[in-house]
Amino acid sequence: MKPKARLLLSLFVIAVLLSVIGSGCRTQESNVAPDHETEHVHADVLPHLTPVALEAGERLRVVATTSIVADVVAQVGGEQIALTQLMPLGADPHGFEPTPRDAAAIADAHVLFINGAGLETFLDNLLESAGDAPLVPVSAGIELLPFEVNGHHGEDDHHEGEGDPHLWFDPNNVLVWVHNIEETLSALDPQHAEAYHENAEAYEAELEALDAWIRAEVARIPEENRLLVTDHASLTYFADRYGFRQVGAVIPATTTLAESSAQELAALQEAIGEYNVPAIFVGRTVNPRLAEQIAADTGVRLVSIYTGSLSEANEPAATYLDFMRYNVTAIVEGLQ
Repeated sequence: MKPKARLLLSLFVIAVLLSVIGSGCRTQESNVAPDHETEHVHADVLPHLTPVALEAGERLRVVATTSIVADVVAQVGGEQIALTQLMPLGADPHGFEPTPRDAAAIADAHVLFINGAGLETFLDNLLESAGDAPLVPVSAGIELLPFEVNGHHGEDDHHEGEGDPHLWFDPNNVLVWVHNIEETLSALDPQHAEAYHENAEAYEAELEALDAWIRAEVARIPEENRLLVTDHASLTYFADRYGFRQVGAVIPATTTLAESSAQELAALQEAIGEYNVPAIFVGRTVNPRLAEQIAADTGVRLVSIYTGSLSEANEPAATYLDFMRYNVTAIVEGLQ
């Protein structure tokens, strides 16, 4: 792809994301867009992708940013792709700093899958010096939700106008990811389109089963106890889908790079006491110092969850499905 064409593609992707953020609409019962809406999204994005001329035995070279995006891409791509995960396990996507090796991986790729929705800010400079691979946000077509505390926006002083990028906390959003990934891989590598479709269908069934399991688990929590306090605003989509109320966050913003004021921390402590919140849920990729201070001051428990990264293979969140099961179990047990 020529530099001019790549620039146009990048500008188009940014325009798509801005239009999604600007919509300001809340999701309905399902975040999976109706067929005609999904096709409209793809009609805008996929014509920019043309089949890659692969040599005999050569696989499509695919780069994915986060471990969560990479796992979903792997489920759809299967053995037909050569997948590189950009961010190491345990890395905080908000504060990740790429290396020259990352730039080289992108330069060698046929396609780069990102979460999108403003999560991968580190890509801004990286893409200026690395390759011509088309950049595809897996979250294209999903309406972004603002972080809200008790029905009010909770990040006006931090990221006004932006939505929560942690879309993977609702498996229904990941169903959209699967469709976007399948369509992209099939456009670039049409000779394996049938395999991508079969892989996508099988994984979609697992995601639907996961959603049903989450609903059954959440039903064990009395409605009045479905209260969430987190280290930063990361559970917006989970709360919206499964009927939780977000009481607050130690960092009341959708990025761990923001800072809390003394007034915000004091207000959070008051809210924890007012609503009798039993636990603060802290991501493993986040410095827990402030959360530990709040917990000590209020007498609540800290419960560790996974937020921006999967775990090592021998740990309990090695895949996206495991990631969600672990987190839901921790939340249910923490709030019962």
